[in-house]
Amino acid sequence: MAREQKTRERARLQRPGARIAAVISRFHTELTEPMLASARRELAASGVAESDMRTIWVPGSFELPVVARALAQREDVDAVLCIGVILRGETDHDIYVAEGAVQGLMQAMLDTDKPLLLGILTCETLEQARSRALPPELGGKEDKGRELARSAIEMLAALDEARAPGAGATRKKKKA
Repeated sequence: MAREQKTRERARLQRPGARIAAVISRFHTELTEPMLASARRELAASGVAESDMRTIWVPGSFELPVVARALAQREDVDAVLCIGVILRGETDHDIYVAEGAVQGLMQAMLDTDKPLLLGILTCETLEQARSRALPPELGGKEDKGRELARSAIEMLAALDEARAPGAGATRKKKKA
């Protein structure tokens, strides 16, 4: 509850001109589609033009990294939202899919120096996933699509600050 409250209280940053791509898993589209819609609404509220948003669908979460990397390598993409849902099954398959997707996204992010936002829900049940994925108006509690979009804008601002001339120049020297 406290974390949810923190997210809602966080000021919305504006980022007109940001070019945001999204890679979305077709598996569990009843959840990934509303997450995408919520993310797009949040991006628009942050000043991102609809023409600066691009979406590509992939079969499942395991396939997210390769397309996310291809998008991140483009000059006309500043950040990539990666949205999927993985539910625990009767075997360990979910663990391997989640680990592969997360490791692939991390490597792609480091290779391209662009934010690839992790919006892959790993839940025990479909009900847990609904609660995390959907906005309140659709019966959810956490609205992860909105949170993912806010994090993308926040990461772009943080990278701007880190890459600005003189970044880190205000660091205090230790006294001997």
